[in-house]
Amino acid sequence: MDVDRERVMAYRVAALGLAERGEQRPGDLAVLDLGVQEYAPGSVRVALAARTGAALGDGRLIMVWAARGAPHLHRKRDLKTLVKALWPVSDADASARINSAQIPAGVKLGIKAFEVTATAFREVVTSSMPRGEASTEVSRRVPRELTYDCRTCGARHIAGNVWQHSGLAGGVQVESRGRDATLGPIPGAPPQPTANEGVERLITMYLRLLGPAGPAEVAKYLGSSAAEIKKVWPASGLDEVRVDGRKAWLPSDSVPALSAAEPVAGVRFLPGMDPLLQARDRDVLVPERARQKEVWRVLGNPGVILVDGEIAGVWRAKMAGRKRVDLAVTPFGTLTAKVRKALQGEAAQVARAREVPDVAVSFDG
Repeated sequence: MDVDRERVMAYRVAALGLAERGEQRPGDLAVLDLGVQEYAPGSVRVALAARTGAALGDGRLIMVWAARGAPHLHRKRDLKTLVKALWPVSDADASARINSAQIPAGVKLGIKAFEVTATAFREVVTSSMPRGEASTEVSRRVPRELTYDCRTCGARHIAGNVWQHSGLAGGVQVESRGRDATLGPIPGAPPQPTANEGVERLITMYLRLLGPAGPAEVAKYLGSSAAEIKKVWPASGLDEVRVDGRKAWLPSDSVPALSAAEPVAGVRFLPGMDPLLQARDRDVLVPERARQKEVWRVLGNPGVILVDGEIAGVWRAKMAGRKRVDLAVTPFGTLTAKVRKALQGEAAQVARAREVPDVAVSFDG
């Protein structure tokens, strides 16, 4: 089967719940199978509001450090399998995930780095506590090779990628972020893994929501290497698909949906690092390299606007007091009056996510 990028985009938009806004509770959305990253405080609520008109709070969900050690919203019931699936498959895999110039010797510890850090977490985080205090105590309990001298505060800290990659295995949830960030124990946390289990299912889920794709894209999503992911690539249940001639894979039972996928009309405001933006084949999402630099920045990614199934610009939000949020939209091309009007109406969903009654939209271009 050979498809073009337009069909792939149409498939992903539908698979990620962006074709229609229903009334499902957040925990019932298919996108929670892979998790929703909180790129900035509150961004997960914007991602959820783009997909459902239901109340955005859901006690069945929890924030944990998951893929790449980034904070993700996940279903509590999924943690038992998720923690095993995210556990490194080998020392080489572990070293790739925590690779950092800050801890060259620590990188060589491989899986041991995950083991000792997760154990330290379980000893330290037994109740809600400031992130800084947790970092200090965990740093004292791990091998020196996993820590570095922080010039800013004059202390020795565990490398951030090590401790965030190990947080879920350490039974830790992310309670709050920002200046007053706190961590806490996961109630009924699953035990610390002793080996990977279920990485094939995790790969299949990535492909179901963000495919067709290959080992290189999955490896980047997990922070690993293509060589290691190829070793655990599912032996069955996948069909080979060519995207504009490039070899990729998709779960066999998803091929009919790809074959029938058509662009959907409508607009959405998606936050920075929304699940749609997690796909690692960025040429499929945004073909123009100059535009890619506007979407994925070194620091401070903006949100994107989705217009008829295509990424058509970026946006940033700024609170105007406590009752209004201002959205500044920078389109990649000319937006028709009809699309602008639709975006002004859709902006109410961002206000709902931000829990303010009013919103204003301005267009730069």
